[in-house]
Amino acid sequence: MPEHTPDAAPSRLSDLVRAAAERLAAAGVPDPAVDAELLAAHALGVGRGELQAAVVRGASTDAATAAAFDELVERRSARVPLQHLTGLAPFRHLELAVGPGVFVPRPETEIVAQIAIDALRASASPAPVAVDLGTGSGAIALAMATEVPHARVHAAEKSVDAFVWAKENARRLGAENVRIARIDLADAFPELDGTVSVVVSNPPYVPDDAVPRDPEVRLYDPPAALYGGPDGLDVVRVLSRVALRLAHPGALLVIEHGEWQGPAIRALLEADGWTATATHPDLTLRDRATTALRP
Repeated sequence: MPEHTPDAAPSRLSDLVRAAAERLAAAGVPDPAVDAELLAAHALGVGRGELQAAVVRGASTDAATAAAFDELVERRSARVPLQHLTGLAPFRHLELAVGPGVFVPRPETEIVAQIAIDALRASASPAPVAVDLGTGSGAIALAMATEVPHARVHAAEKSVDAFVWAKENARRLGAENVRIARIDLADAFPELDGTVSVVVSNPPYVPDDAVPRDPEVRLYDPPAALYGGPDGLDVVRVLSRVALRLAHPGALLVIEHGEWQGPAIRALLEADGWTATATHPDLTLRDRATTALRP
């Protein structure tokens, strides 16, 4: 941690972080104090806890680091996503590399991964098979692969940009039990038909005319990862049929969706022949995932 030196034109970290939080708040950033600390930690090349400790002990930093931090704050004030600035997004126990061209994983998706992980762990197979359709950064697939190491996980992604991010994350994590394929959802993994224990997806589910309010989402998340047709369920309709092909009897399907879409998705799945449909809340008590069993 850089400390005060006579020739470094030092600035107190506490002052820098406080001023940054005020600038971010004025720009409408949802969690300005948290983002200010995370950006300062990134500029310094330390963890957030180490940054907080440095602030408490009254540490200072040099002019070059202060300028780099100021640039980060300026870009965040323009609503560039925090994860694009740091290059990392936390997801469960993972840190995933993200950036332009890939959907940034959200905390609410962690419950979707948890449902899938619980089902994989409960499988009687010594090597249960899971499929993540539309994997994006690889968040759900890599959570399953690392938390259920005896499972075999297959992830499909159509977007070239997202596929590259997912492959990089798998490489960084050294997850040898995951396979990531660049393939359209409708054509995914015919060699696995009838063998899959868990099919999971966080598909695009925003209705075409429901433009997200947050600039970070509206301007930076790939449209193909957001919009799902007039009612938001176009990809879910395809997903239901593909999952029926992949799943063995008794297998679980897990789909993330908007808080208002549970009833429509349950009806859609039941019409396709899925049974035991149920909708589950996330940690904010908003409906977030619907599950169903393959008869």
